[in-house]
Amino acid sequence: MKIAVCIKQVPDTSAALKVKPDGSGVDTEGLEFVISPYDEYGLEEALRTKEKLATGEVVVVGLGPERVAKALRSGLAMGADRAVHLADAAFDGSDAIATARALAAALKKAGPFDLVWAGKEATDDGMSTVGAALAEFLGIPHASEVKKAELSADKTSITCWSEVEGGTAVVEVKLPAVLTAQKGLNEPRYASLKGIMMAKKKELATYTPADLGLSAEQVGKGGSRSEVLKVEPPPKKQTNTKLIKDLEPDAAAKELVRLLREEAKVI
Repeated sequence: MKIAVCIKQVPDTSAALKVKPDGSGVDTEGLEFVISPYDEYGLEEALRTKEKLATGEVVVVGLGPERVAKALRSGLAMGADRAVHLADAAFDGSDAIATARALAAALKKAGPFDLVWAGKEATDDGMSTVGAALAEFLGIPHASEVKKAELSADKTSITCWSEVEGGTAVVEVKLPAVLTAQKGLNEPRYASLKGIMMAKKKELATYTPADLGLSAEQVGKGGSRSEVLKVEPPPKKQTNTKLIKDLEPDAAAKELVRLLREEAKVI
């Protein structure tokens, strides 16, 4: 069974982000980058499926600048067999649709694949769009926010459990298909020292739009259907601190209750 995992490199979620002065985006200088956590759930599930079947191949695919190769190498260190990097200046500025179009073309070139995993969303934009758009470009079924997945005995379908408002949705999806991973699907493994060393020797192919048969109007800003107009930091929280002092304990307690009831309105 051949399984592809689409990953995105994002700023470490523990990092303090700064917006560029012109509002064009996040200032990436000095930031540490990691695989988007939801993508890691998809990668772990792909690796577990391969291990359970004792056969097959797992391929990690990512789009972005040269630094994305580090994320792909991390995927190889976790256990993926090979990687595909969509790396070209023409891809810059791709929105979710342009990204999905390019990923679909890469999967067709590197595949065919029986199953494609991606995260339910990227932690840097939270759009939850690429997975569904990818399935549309590939013309195959899609299930989103999967928290449990079971492959059928004949490997022709997969049953997926997803949380929905008020309960759980269970769907059976015919393969090939695209699934997006939700937190709770599994606990991603850490790369071993052996895995890190082996990753250096594994194949990492690089594709340009021309390699994928895509024109400039299909990738980057030319192939995008949306545009980020401005990025702004969240407004600073205003605090209104009041200090109760110079009162006896009983009077201070009464004053605290009054403030909580009349001003804070929390009791």
